[in-house]
Amino acid sequence: MKKERLTNLFIRLTQIDSLSFGERQMADMLRGELEDLGFEVYEDDAGSRLGSDTGNLYALLKATDPGKKPVLFSAHMDTVVPGIGKRAVIDSEKGLIRSEGDTILGADDAAGVAQILEAVRSTLESGAPHGDIEILFPVAEEVYGLGSAEFDYSRIISNEAFVIDLSDDIGVAAVAAPSIISFEFEITGRPAHAGFEPEAGINAIASAAEIIAATKQGRIAEGLTLNIGTIKGGSITNIVSESCVCTGEVRGNDHDATCAALDELKQTVDSICAKNGARYTFTSDAKIRAYCTPEDSDVCKSFAAVCRSMGLEPKFIATRGGSDNNVFAQHGLPGIVVGFGSRETHTTDEYIMLDDLYKGAELVENIIAQR
Repeated sequence: MKKERLTNLFIRLTQIDSLSFGERQMADMLRGELEDLGFEVYEDDAGSRLGSDTGNLYALLKATDPGKKPVLFSAHMDTVVPGIGKRAVIDSEKGLIRSEGDTILGADDAAGVAQILEAVRSTLESGAPHGDIEILFPVAEEVYGLGSAEFDYSRIISNEAFVIDLSDDIGVAAVAAPSIISFEFEITGRPAHAGFEPEAGINAIASAAEIIAATKQGRIAEGLTLNIGTIKGGSITNIVSESCVCTGEVRGNDHDATCAALDELKQTVDSICAKNGARYTFTSDAKIRAYCTPEDSDVCKSFAAVCRSMGLEPKFIATRGGSDNNVFAQHGLPGIVVGFGSRETHTTDEYIMLDDLYKGAELVENIIAQR
C-alpha cells in the first residue's frame, strides 16, 4: 500500500460534488479508476428510475486463483449537504484530514471508496493471488439506500458483502440495523369563526394535540423509537383550524415490532378522530428494513480473523442508522458494515485520521488475501 497515493486519491474524491441524485462526475471518475485496474464495469439504469443523472456502478475483476472465494466490497458514491465546493485540509501536526469548515469533508463515503481502490491496486502490484473481486458503488445511499434497492442482484456471485461505510474505528463492524418507517397523518375538522361560533367547528389542531399527548414517544421499548417530528395546521388566528398534518418516524431493530408500533399509533389517530368527529388520512413508507447478521456467520468470522491478524480486537455493534447493507440483506446477501475511521460525520467538523485511512485500506487488502 502506498500512503501518499491513497491520501491523494481520497482528497480527489472529496473534492467532487456528489450529492444524492447528482453523482455523475463521481461515477465517471470511478469508472476510469476501475477500468485502469482491469475491472469489467457496468452501470445500471437506476438513475432513470430514481430521477438521477447516474446509475449504480458494478465492477468485476476475474480471479487469478479460482480456488479462492469471491468477495464483494461496497461503498456509496453520494454525500449529504452541505456538500458543494468541498475542500479537504491536511493537518500534518495532528495527522488528519478535515473539512475547511463550511461544508462536510465527504469522508462518508469517499474514505470507503478510496480504501477499496487502494487495497485492490496494492494487491495487484504485489502479485498476490486473489479470487473474483466484486465492487458495487451505489448511488443515493444517503436517501435510505434508494440506489442499491434498484440494483439487479442476480449479477452478484459472492456469498457475503463487506460494506465500507461505518463512521467508527477500524476493527468495528455493524451487524444489525433497524427498520425505519416514516408516517404522516392529516386530520380534517370543520372551520368556524373562533370568536362568534367556535362550537360549530371541529378543531383539527386540538385533535392532533390530543393524539400527540396520548402517544408515547422517544424510546418506547428496547431497540424501538417513535418520534412525531413536525406539526402544521390552521390558516388564521380567528378561524377554528380545519386541517392539521403531523409527520414522524418509527425505528426498530425488529421489523414486526416496528410495524406494530405504527399500527398502535394509527389506532390512536382513528379513535380520537372518531370521538371528535374529525376525518383523517394516514400514510406510511417503509424506508428500510431491519437486518441482523449473526456473529458466528462466515462474514463475521472472516472479518474477526483479519482484524486479529492486524493486532486489532474485532468489535461487533448494532447501529441505529441504515445503510446499503439493509438492502443487501433483503436480497439474501449477508454482510457487515465496516468502520472506515471518519469522525463528526455529516457535519462541517468532519475529519479522518490519516492512520485510520491507511489502516482501513490495509484491512480491505487483508480481506482479499484471506479468501
